Amino acid sequence: MTALKAHEVARYLARPDLQAGVFLVYGPDGGLVRETAQRLIRKLTEDSPGPADVVVLESAELDADPSRLAVEARTLSLFGGKRIVRVQGAGKSIVLMLAGLLDDMGDVAIVLEAGNLAAKDALRALVEASKLGRALPCYPDSEETLQALIRETFNQHAIRIDADVVSALREILGNDREITRRELDKLCLYAAASKSLTREDVVLLCADNGMVVIDAILDAMGAGHAEKLELAVNRALSSAVDPQRLLAMCTIHFANLRRWRAQVDTGKSARAVLDGLRPKPHFSRMGTLEQQLRLWTDSALASATERILDTIAQTRRRPAIAEASLRRTLLAICMMAAAH
Repeated sequence: MTALKAHEVARYLARPDLQAGVFLVYGPDGGLVRETAQRLIRKLTEDSPGPADVVVLESAELDADPSRLAVEARTLSLFGGKRIVRVQGAGKSIVLMLAGLLDDMGDVAIVLEAGNLAAKDALRALVEASKLGRALPCYPDSEETLQALIRETFNQHAIRIDADVVSALREILGNDREITRRELDKLCLYAAASKSLTREDVVLLCADNGMVVIDAILDAMGAGHAEKLELAVNRALSSAVDPQRLLAMCTIHFANLRRWRAQVDTGKSARAVLDGLRPKPHFSRMGTLEQQLRLWTDSALASATERILDTIAQTRRRPAIAEASLRRTLLAICMMAAAH
């Protein structure tokens, strides 16, 4: 039985004791889960005689056909290299199939990515109890690990940083590893020529980081993507974004959609309305905003806004239920979008 502690994962990734088996990477930090799975896969394939053969399966595929996991695990590599099956969003639907595979793994490595799992969760219990299973927990970074990550990243790129750069980044960034990596990559690219960074550079480039998380919530909710919404809300709350702030931003978002929708109802195309906005939304959001303008009618937007305002009033009276009320309201509105 091998159940690693969170602080042991980095050491394990440097020297895994299994080359074939089931590796369960789980935790509330989705970005860290994905990064850990990617690092593990690179380590497992570095001594492979041929190109790595990595098959990626989504949870929805296995929910519909759990036997797909066994089929992919038993398939020989086309290139003679390491055969790896990577499952994103792994859940209980694969537990029975996985139990059979653990009796005879062959040379395949199955890397499972999952959310936060309780100790009694069937998938986690199965992997931890198997001699061919390893469970790698991924929890939000601590102050110490984040500072170490920041310094290590800049050292690797030979970038000199002012004494207050690390503290400035910690003031701006939350604890989500994926967002942290993205911001560090942006800073490294910015400093590629000068090889130096100041606090002013950090504030200029990263001060809007909190809005990246909030925009993900707004767009997932408005476009009817429940899974993306859950991930984005988890990311925001784990980064200490206040539920009341999220609800307020949702109110602003739907007010904007109503104003833009009014222009669409006069005959303008959704794209023309968005192109005429000043300031213009970031290009990465244009597609989903256009979709939202097609999905929502003015009356539906008014109904969604009223529900958000009711939730704001309730959570101000009872702050203890803020997070639960936020999740319930956003999911209900997301389902409204999905029904269109």
